Amino acid sequence: MLENFDRFIFRFFVFWYICGVILLTFDILPPSLEWANTVFLVLTGVLGAIFLIKQYGRMLGTVLSILIVIITFIVEGVGVHYGILFGDYFYNPDFGLILFEVPFTIGAAWLMVISTTHVIARAYTWRIQNKWLEWLSYTLLGSLAAVIMDIVLDPVAFQVKEYWIWTAGGFYYDIPFSNFFGWFVLAFILHTVVYLTLQLVGKWTGYKDTYWEPRMVWLYVMVLMMFVILGITHQLWLAVLLSLVLSIPLVIGYNKRKES
Repeated sequence: MLENFDRFIFRFFVFWYICGVILLTFDILPPSLEWANTVFLVLTGVLGAIFLIKQYGRMLGTVLSILIVIITFIVEGVGVHYGILFGDYFYNPDFGLILFEVPFTIGAAWLMVISTTHVIARAYTWRIQNKWLEWLSYTLLGSLAAVIMDIVLDPVAFQVKEYWIWTAGGFYYDIPFSNFFGWFVLAFILHTVVYLTLQLVGKWTGYKDTYWEPRMVWLYVMVLMMFVILGITHQLWLAVLLSLVLSIPLVIGYNKRKES
């Protein structure tokens, strides 16, 4: 029954995703339904947690999920209050429930980012025999995959939806370079936490959930494509081009390198 419920959650997310893409693309989302964005982000985080639990067991998957949410919430809080890592910015009060000036949904969003990029990066690096090289390759590639998503996510979220506001401009859609550097650093830290934890308990290699692992890649592509579509409709051509040029080879490579 639980397995069927897990899969129902994914199917429900796909339905919610399709509705959201249509409403946002044609700009017909009424103000009374703005809460739907919060539900979308929470669902992505729930899917990320489900994957970790199904792949690595209930206890370990739950611990990893909680660690990712707590670490990202703390780092985002420090960023909002002190401008450390990402730059000077603040969140729009309409962006869901806010605690200490950080939306509750941010932890869920990062859980999605790390779960999806974990699957992609691990497919490329799990056969490397040297542990130090394996860790470095995995964390660098996972962090790069996270930044590729942000290349289109941030311009749309800032320029189109105003989910957050940058108080200092930058060369790329008025977004400071520190934001992308911050994404890379935080993703690097989180992937290191995941890698070391899985190595410590002996679960870096082994069981592969054949249902949920590929769906994490689907989730990565779906979220990225949603922002690509919104970028196209609002003529953010550079963001669209960069994200597609960098993500397509990454996803194609995953399909060729994933475990048999």
